[in-house]
Amino acid sequence: MTKPSNFSRRRVLQTSGSAAIVAASGLLAARAWSQPRKLNFAWNATAFCLSPVVVAQERGYFERNGLQVELTNYTGSTDQLLESLATGKADAAVGMIHRWLKPLESGFDVKIVGSSHGGCVRLVGLKEAGVTRLADLKGKTIGVSDIASPGKNFFSILLKKNGIDADKDVVWRQYPADLLDIAVNKGEIQAIADGDPNIYLIEKRNKARYVELATNLSGEYRDKVCCILGARGELVRKDRPAVAALVRSIVQASDYVADNPNESARLFARYAPKVGVDDLQALLGTLTHKHHPTGRSLRDEVEFYARDFQSVGVLKPGTNVAKFADHVSVDVLG
Repeated sequence: MTKPSNFSRRRVLQTSGSAAIVAASGLLAARAWSQPRKLNFAWNATAFCLSPVVVAQERGYFERNGLQVELTNYTGSTDQLLESLATGKADAAVGMIHRWLKPLESGFDVKIVGSSHGGCVRLVGLKEAGVTRLADLKGKTIGVSDIASPGKNFFSILLKKNGIDADKDVVWRQYPADLLDIAVNKGEIQAIADGDPNIYLIEKRNKARYVELATNLSGEYRDKVCCILGARGELVRKDRPAVAALVRSIVQASDYVADNPNESARLFARYAPKVGVDDLQALLGTLTHKHHPTGRSLRDEVEFYARDFQSVGVLKPGTNVAKFADHVSVDVLG
């Protein structure tokens, strides 16, 4: 079982004194190597919620923590991403926990070591179709951009918790993300489960048609993480200080995004040419970049999600979720 972290989210980032502790830790990390430690970091450059990655690079958080980080824009499947970590093609990566847990159950030598924020997945209903609350989804069709998407996985769980069988009571239909609103116009779907900025842009074109039914920050999920940081297992075992420096960098950058959404949006804008800076600023304000658990807190959230996913058949019935969380989570800051 992982050791409780000395850097819980409340202790690390809520006061200037705590920020000083983190900064001091970064200085110690920087002195751990005579030269900056080089790492390859994989991410999805189109995901606005990953603005902390850009901030960490552009504002020098990686450098201050003794790292020289090469960013690799990875657009393949999550299985391929985790394989790239397990085989050493990349050292670390960031992605949605909703996509990672099932592949990790398969045995990739990748450890969850940190996190960035909560939010970025939403479910909206079509008002003219009478879908204005979760209960209205019975007998309706929900459009998704990927049948194995975080939206499909997460909202299947949420529907079950609200008495709706996601396999029997609703139909899930896959479309390319930019065609989801066209499917609405054709009457083929009555709700959309996807991430921002796609849903944001769909609503912006005709906001009066839609109502938000839920997000992955609704109810008991309001304090849960969404995007997590993973590192290849061998790196965690052989060079924990480097992994700890990476986690600190993302935590510090995530805090910066929370406190400075306008500047963060400006920095990220070149990665999202279809989304204006004003829109990026608004979108960043919907996320919880102050919530980035590490150590025991992160391990407990991994177990929470694992139990959820097991309840809808995403994880195997025989998987011991407590042991699974212990195995895939490592406290590199403790």
